[in-house]
Amino acid sequence: MQPRQRKRFGQHFLHERGVIARLVAAIDPRPGQCLVEIGPGLGALTLPLLERAGRLHVIELDRDLAARLPALAAGRGELIVHQADALEFDFAALAGAQRVRVVGNLPYNISTPLLFRLADQSAAIADMVFMLQKEVAERLAAAPGTRAYGRLSVTIQWRFQVEPLFDVAPGAFRPPPQVHSSVIRLRPRPRPPMPRDPDHFQRLLRAAFAQRRKTLRNSVIALVDADAFARADVDPGRRAEQLALEEFVRLSDAASARAG
Repeated sequence: MQPRQRKRFGQHFLHERGVIARLVAAIDPRPGQCLVEIGPGLGALTLPLLERAGRLHVIELDRDLAARLPALAAGRGELIVHQADALEFDFAALAGAQRVRVVGNLPYNISTPLLFRLADQSAAIADMVFMLQKEVAERLAAAPGTRAYGRLSVTIQWRFQVEPLFDVAPGAFRPPPQVHSSVIRLRPRPRPPMPRDPDHFQRLLRAAFAQRRKTLRNSVIALVDADAFARADVDPGRRAEQLALEEFVRLSDAASARAG
């Protein structure tokens, strides 16, 4: 008997074999890698990953689904089940001598906060391949000046290179969601632009994008003064969605240098 879907967990179970095969090929798991799957659900992606990697960590919040996974995986490899909330999970603790590869069909209701959390742990991550709501995937890859560009875009692009892979129709899931999905790959940037004060940088992004229609002069007034705008060579009459990552870094550095 299949477990029933629990709406509060945002569950949509992947079942289409062709999509699963493309996802496994994109991940390309190898023995010896530290591989972590978020939200294994009914094991559609888990089992082929385990067969190819030989060892796999999975993080599953649903207690019933977590309890079923060891029996499903019997004889296929070593499955380590973490019955836990991915939003509170310490991915860095699994890294050890090698960085972790994080994959999964992310629940729509936690994908954005989870991506922010993973960005904070980017030093422990080798790469990530996720299936996400298409709208979220577009925000991750968005360029300045577009409607999709926002705080999530800047935060992820600060830490990762974003590579859209392919789209997935609702019929690939049970029950089918109301939206299309996309698969993306995120690789840590080898030399990300490092703000002088990362905490100030994040506060600046939150303030700038909290009121998108306001100019920067008005939206970040508590964090950036006129002199800092001048030193950073950023026009305070622009809006947050018009600034590139490097300009946000310059603006944060100019403001935090003054504060320091």
